[in-house]
Amino acid sequence: MFPAHLLAVFDRVDIAFESGEGAWLTATDGRRFLDFGAGVAVNSLGHAHPRLVAALDAQADKLWHCSNLYRVPGQERVAKRLTDSSFADTVFFCNSGAEAMELVIKIARRFHHVAGRPERNRVIACTGSFHGRTIATLAAAGTAKYLEGFGPVAEGFDHVPFGDLGAARAAIGPATAALLVEPVQGEGGIRPADPAYLRGLRALADEFGLLLLMDEVQTGIGRTGTLFAHQDSGVAPDVMALAKGLGGGFPVGAVLASERAGSCMTAGTHGCTFGGNPLAMAVAEAVLDVVQESGFLERVRAMGERLRAGLDDIAAHHPGVVAEVRGKGLMLGLKTVPLNTEVNGRLFLNGLLAVGAGDNVVRLVPPLIIGEAEVDQALAIIDRTCASFSG
Repeated sequence: MFPAHLLAVFDRVDIAFESGEGAWLTATDGRRFLDFGAGVAVNSLGHAHPRLVAALDAQADKLWHCSNLYRVPGQERVAKRLTDSSFADTVFFCNSGAEAMELVIKIARRFHHVAGRPERNRVIACTGSFHGRTIATLAAAGTAKYLEGFGPVAEGFDHVPFGDLGAARAAIGPATAALLVEPVQGEGGIRPADPAYLRGLRALADEFGLLLLMDEVQTGIGRTGTLFAHQDSGVAPDVMALAKGLGGGFPVGAVLASERAGSCMTAGTHGCTFGGNPLAMAVAEAVLDVVQESGFLERVRAMGERLRAGLDDIAAHHPGVVAEVRGKGLMLGLKTVPLNTEVNGRLFLNGLLAVGAGDNVVRLVPPLIIGEAEVDQALAIIDRTCASFSG
């Protein structure tokens, strides 16, 4: 029985973990699990990574918090690393993906307000998306099951089918401010955007004077095999949200913007009490140190290819269980024939942690540091689990 003093918004599994190392977690009862959920794509470098632990320990001995009323040298270093590696000219730090997306939406509106076009305040977003749990980010996604009971729905969002460039064009009107997309829909079922679709959105934004907004909260920091998922498409957004993997388990979010888009935000237009505190910046800098080392992302791609090939083989052998394999890099999903909750439950009993997603998908988002042995162990567990449905 779960404690009554915790708000009952999570359907928790009855297990608690006390330690972790690499891609493995150990429960309080001694059971060990191969972690292919990674805290919902958060533990990008696994558990207790020595360089992250050292960075956090060193900073904790010096300074935890000083407020954004003063310069924070760690912010300046991490921001430079991010801008040097991206389209962006400027960065704002916060604590979570939802916070980051709130600022992305604010920039889209204020950009046109400052330019003398206050009527352009609507964002065209995609069905099947997920952008957070705040009132505005729920409205941005427009998913009925998450909005139920939280009305009235925040105004300013129009929705078109993900991947449908014609529908996006048709939805643009005099009040449109921006286009918003996830390069890979995570919660929506691990659905990668076609690179041609992203290029088409960029062209539409340029044609109509809109901002292109990207939510890379889950895909950013190496998850798909490049530092940012959109980089494979050959286009760049004007504003982008990051979180999850940037802190490797420590709460941190960021908004990256071009000079053109970000210049509308001036002193007093936004803020965050805890955002970019010295602890978070020390960990984020250590994450970037590891992810940007020579060969790291190449290895992520190689492990993603190995995992994908094994999953494709499993799907071919168990068509009554796996209907489709989806995804990119180490952000993969199994669209299952049985309920994904049932498949996830059996994977758990066999020692593998995975995460559910929309469209009846089992989401596999392991730490980026996994090697061949962990990939092969996970595949063996998945194969054995699929076989149990016909046994």
